[in-house]
Amino acid sequence: MIKAKNKLGIVFFPAFDWAISPSHPEREERLLYTQDQIFEEGIEDIEGIKFFNPVIAEKKDIERVHFCVPDVEERLTKSHLVSVGGAIRAAQAVMNGEVDKSFALIRPPGHHAHRVVYGDRGFCIVNMEAIMIENMRKNNPDLRIAIVDSDCHHGDGTQDIYWNDKNTLFISFHQDGRTLYPGTGSIDEFGGPSAYGYNVNIPLPPETGEEGFAYVLDNVVLPILDEYKPDIIINSAGQDNHYTDPITNMNFTAQGYAELSRKLNPDIAVLEGGYSIEGALPYVNLGIILAMAGLDYSQVHEHDYDKEKLKQSRDITKYIERVSEEVYSKWKNRDKLRKEKYEGREYIEQSRQIYYDTDGITENQKQVFFTCNKCSGLNTINSTSSTRFHILAITIPRDACSSCLDKGYKLYKDTLLDNFTNVYLQDKVNDKYYAKSK
Repeated sequence: MIKAKNKLGIVFFPAFDWAISPSHPEREERLLYTQDQIFEEGIEDIEGIKFFNPVIAEKKDIERVHFCVPDVEERLTKSHLVSVGGAIRAAQAVMNGEVDKSFALIRPPGHHAHRVVYGDRGFCIVNMEAIMIENMRKNNPDLRIAIVDSDCHHGDGTQDIYWNDKNTLFISFHQDGRTLYPGTGSIDEFGGPSAYGYNVNIPLPPETGEEGFAYVLDNVVLPILDEYKPDIIINSAGQDNHYTDPITNMNFTAQGYAELSRKLNPDIAVLEGGYSIEGALPYVNLGIILAMAGLDYSQVHEHDYDKEKLKQSRDITKYIERVSEEVYSKWKNRDKLRKEKYEGREYIEQSRQIYYDTDGITENQKQVFFTCNKCSGLNTINSTSSTRFHILAITIPRDACSSCLDKGYKLYKDTLLDNFTNVYLQDKVNDKYYAKSK
């Protein structure tokens, strides 16, 4: 019998009862061929690979991360709670020592979900990795975590959630936002005042192939991880960089994904995007499973794989080398750059418009980060939406000093509903969540 080098847990939840629409890329059969491939290859018979059932996420799990407007019950379906619960169960299996590593093969996805949630954007409503991480931190509040997002689309939701948290390093390498949804993920998006340098984006040109991804991993991602020294590495394992994906423009392969998993060596992987249901997902998921288990993946190839057709051009290689050098230089100089950008400022205010492409909702948001020399500071979001909500969301950070803790509660108490439909308070120190509405 084949024996896995690493004990691997797999949580599989294909959500066969949920779809955005019958013809949408994020539909019921998205993981059907992956399921067939896993069983045809006898993965469940390999010693050291164990399958776990997802748990159902609780309302409190969601509220540690998100401000669902008007509330969790209104925004989420049972499928979302089970998908999130699949990620939570994958993390529990690792944290409890049941396995060495785990892979949550779940849908719907989540990395486009921001802190404030009015609806579905980028096929995502809530952020599975973030909810999983905050669940892990219930009993391990000082966990130092790195998220490496290898989805073709920039993980703008995960970036938003951890923008000002230096205990959570976020690295995303993705197709350049000037050529693909959601249009974000530039090198200059580098983190908030308390975490500048801990949000790292590596935008890549269309038609990047295995050579380009390997270069970024070896010359930017792995060196940064080596310096950061996380307790846990999480891979947001989007698979839409694949050369057959219908909504992206990259040239990655199943072999490339497997090799990425081997080198990155994540503790937990969570499926995100990937919409080549037959041509990519069965092969890529199999490659990732074998790589995480420490098994041979050299024979995993797509039926139409042609190395020469997927060869990366010299111009793309040179461009990726320049981008990588710029990003790594910025990382090395992050403390100096932070002082230049933020030192001496009492608060940082940023305004933006967020479009929910799936639900057709427009949000206008003003976010304020208050600086503090004792903690990472209070944060507020003043948000209006085309659904006629006007909210104020207040977050007290996990490391809040007593002054910022009191300030957060006072602001919540003193804010009247004359000007807002809803007011929320997220207290990460005491794991509390409060809401009031008209």
